[in-house]
Amino acid sequence: MERWPAVELVNTIRHDGSGGVADDLATTYGTDRWIRDRAELLDGRVPAGPVVADEAFRRQLAELRDAVRALFAHTVGAPPSRPAEAGPAAPGRAVALLNAYAAREPVVPLLSWSPGEVPTAGWSSAEDDPAVRLLAALARASVDFLTGPGRERLRACGAPRCVRYFVRSHGRQEWCKPSCGNRARVARHSRRRRAGSGDGTGTGTGARAAGPDTPG
Repeated sequence: MERWPAVELVNTIRHDGSGGVADDLATTYGTDRWIRDRAELLDGRVPAGPVVADEAFRRQLAELRDAVRALFAHTVGAPPSRPAEAGPAAPGRAVALLNAYAAREPVVPLLSWSPGEVPTAGWSSAEDDPAVRLLAALARASVDFLTGPGRERLRACGAPRCVRYFVRSHGRQEWCKPSCGNRARVARHSRRRRAGSGDGTGTGTGARAAGPDTPG
């Protein structure tokens, strides 16, 4: 399954499994772990060298994440999950912030063409701070996603309490992962049972209504 840096960044806000919302970037430790766990995904986007996840970097990464979440919510028409994503001016502020982070690392294209080989394009940058380069690379990856074909398949997970986004891999997908699909089916079944009990039909109607559902 294809992985998108922008989607993984926004999903650092997630359901915590207990009815609340967790933030993977709430601490410097969590931020550092998120970066390390995505070393393969981020490979080639930043130079070799450690990114120091200090408090200043954590706040900037969270700010960038909130901007991209605001644009994701605007894209799919989902209700915002945090104050930073809300308000009529949120998309405009988010666009400006995203562009500002993308511009923090000026890059220039370079042509590479060895004898007998196919020409390829690369990038060069004079920025030597890995933290700045990572923030800029994630911002550019978000711009690429929001202007690319993946945006048309972007969805907000429909499971109760889930605040994650996903890119549809097939036309019937409603949820970001199977556990969310299971939770959604249980919630639907519970609603139908309550509705059946309320109109005098008992639990039989609810049981019949809880048949096969769309897979997550």
